[in-house]
Amino acid sequence: MKREDISNILTNLNPAIEAIADDNVKTIINALITIIHEQQKVIVDQQKIICSQQKEIEELKEKLNTNSDNSSKPPSTEHFKSKKKKKKGKRKRGGQTGHPGITRTLLPENEVDHIEKHLPPEQCSCGGNIEVTDRYKRHQVYELPPIEIEVTEHQLFYGCCEDCKNEYSAELPSSVPTGMLGPYLLALIATLGSDYKMSKRDIARLFSDLFHFTICIATVKRAEETVSAALKAPVEEAKAYVKEQKIVNCDETSHAECGKRMWTWVAVSNMVAVLMIVTTRSAKAAKALLGETFSGILGSDRYSAYYWVEAKFRQVCWAHLKRDFKKISERSGHSKWIGFRLLYYTRLIFHHWQKVRDGTMTRKKFKIVMKPIRRHVEKILMNGTRAEHYKTKNTCLQILKMKEALWKFVDTVGVEPTNNIAERVLRQIVIWRKICFGTWSSNGTLYLERVMTVVATCRLQERSVFGFLAEAMCAHQAGKQAPSLLPRHTVIQLDRHNLAVAA
Repeated sequence: MKREDISNILTNLNPAIEAIADDNVKTIINALITIIHEQQKVIVDQQKIICSQQKEIEELKEKLNTNSDNSSKPPSTEHFKSKKKKKKGKRKRGGQTGHPGITRTLLPENEVDHIEKHLPPEQCSCGGNIEVTDRYKRHQVYELPPIEIEVTEHQLFYGCCEDCKNEYSAELPSSVPTGMLGPYLLALIATLGSDYKMSKRDIARLFSDLFHFTICIATVKRAEETVSAALKAPVEEAKAYVKEQKIVNCDETSHAECGKRMWTWVAVSNMVAVLMIVTTRSAKAAKALLGETFSGILGSDRYSAYYWVEAKFRQVCWAHLKRDFKKISERSGHSKWIGFRLLYYTRLIFHHWQKVRDGTMTRKKFKIVMKPIRRHVEKILMNGTRAEHYKTKNTCLQILKMKEALWKFVDTVGVEPTNNIAERVLRQIVIWRKICFGTWSSNGTLYLERVMTVVATCRLQERSVFGFLAEAMCAHQAGKQAPSLLPRHTVIQLDRHNLAVAA
């Protein structure tokens, strides 16, 4: 019974109470009525407390259930995540029956370093002599030769003028480094520390174990500073190149310099990836990376630092949206229905996009198929703005504000529905951060920014990181122009799927 109904009943009893002749009975009845009113107030207060606690419990449960599937939480933080056991499939581990085998092809004899001929025994078991034929079986063995550091001593002689007695000394040729390490050793140190994510101490230990060459950590640090100077020109050229591209994907992650929180930004476009490490995660940093006058299409998540780019020139990552919808589906009430419907259409979108990417569906047909899906998704989001759960309501409102950015991949060739390519490039520096724990000076941060730009770009272009660094160091020490990170050939049609795999 509602409180209003009880109040009405008690009000209707007033005439009957007044008709009672005994004052003691009246007093008792009025006291009971007063107690009932007070208890009603207590019940109302308790109901408010219960509702508040239920809301708090739901929020705590939602926070407790936060994982990489329904938030931006990285999977590496879920060491103790309880995963449901998947049903065992019929396929066994390892190579499947009937699959095409992969066998290393023998090198031609003119490409082999050494040939050793082995003859059969001279006499047969029956006592007869064995005659050697021209037929033989080939077997090749790959081996690492003894590795030694080559040391070249440069002797700079002094001279004296026979007439005026002025003294002169020889100078090093421009091709000879002024430091202790040559260009290939410098390139190797940079490759090991960036692409292979080795610490300075591990690099020094590797040199001792493999080359029997002892170097200290300070030598590794000075080598990195030399490499950083050599990479300045090609990295700046790559940054300018990305700012001019029509389609760019961006992402960011945290970084630490001397324990201070900083941010690593990445921009990927047309086989080139550039990184920038700065102190802020604001729109100012995004503009510095993309350029104040950026006029291309930006692929990213829904982070507010990208809001300065109009929604009609953006593509929001559907992988991030899927996590948002997953979070909504885990709530109770109307939110659960909204989340499940949005997840259904998200899976449908990826299903059709897979066909477009594989070439089994034309883009014209894809546009026709996507029209009703787009209409249903926007209708469900609009329905979500009226949800009782305030987080569901706010999420749907925020997505609808940039609804133009949801469908750019449908109409524009080369635009992906996800931001996976930027995230995969950024993963390299995330792994480096977990191993090396950040940088300890501004010069170290600048070096990391430049060398990881080289690593990411060379991986996208399937170029050798060590080869590029060696070429850059040789050019730097000879005073010549550094090699370029830009694509060697003009890309007519960009295959974003292959870019993601390369990253």
